[in-house]
Amino acid sequence: MRAYRIAYDGQPYHGFQRQPDVETVEGELLAALDRLGVTDGGVPAGYAAAGRTDAGVSALAQTVAVACPEWCTPRALNGELPPDVRAWAAADVSTDFHATHDAGERTYVYDLYGPELDDSRAAAAANALSGAHDFHNLTPDEDGTERDLSLRIDREGDFVTLRVAAGGFPRQLVRRVASVVRSVAAGERDPRWIDDLLGSDSIAGPDGVPPAPPEPLVLADVTYPDVAFERDPQAAASAVDVFSTRRREHRTRARTAGRIADGVREADR
Repeated sequence: MRAYRIAYDGQPYHGFQRQPDVETVEGELLAALDRLGVTDGGVPAGYAAAGRTDAGVSALAQTVAVACPEWCTPRALNGELPPDVRAWAAADVSTDFHATHDAGERTYVYDLYGPELDDSRAAAAANALSGAHDFHNLTPDEDGTERDLSLRIDREGDFVTLRVAAGGFPRQLVRRVASVVRSVAAGERDPRWIDDLLGSDSIAGPDGVPPAPPEPLVLADVTYPDVAFERDPQAAASAVDVFSTRRREHRTRARTAGRIADGVREADR
């Protein structure tokens, strides 16, 4: 059995989990394993993934385990994957290893754009949301809503970055936490609103919390006790090249959009 660290840009995909008739990250992974001869078109033995990210969500350290031969290195896997899905590290694991159930802690990072957001209010919101709570008002799930969250807030230029860690997450929890922090930091909501959200009463309608957009969310880390991943230098270099190129492309498009916005603004004067 081998476990792989997988990085991907989630924006072109309809989520991680394989679905019929749409492109997903898992679909690309299973197709790559099939082309390598590891499978015969089905799901390979021992296969499991650390999590199921939503459509538009990206990953640095999604973790997938599968029974496969030793020659199936990250660089071999990358030879059959699209450029925006990159394996970059691997580890040998026991035959009873399960990438979902054996995960210790999962960490997500969400970047909130907001030069106007108040850092102290954002920190107060994060502090109120941290710890063990029933987050039934921050997920569409009806079961498994009690979690122990660790939230950290950092200011990085124009962005307020949320780092959210827990053993596991119900659906949309991190994106709704991001919505709560943004609303409090922007002064749209009083921090005491969080007490209501974490209370036993159900809150819906205009007082409910919609999920923040998926694109700024990244699955940043998944920990496994006693599993040491070895970075594949060639595969990692490929991932760095792919995502560095995408960063330059996005910066160029942002500059172009900004030039148009500035031009229209100046034309109004």
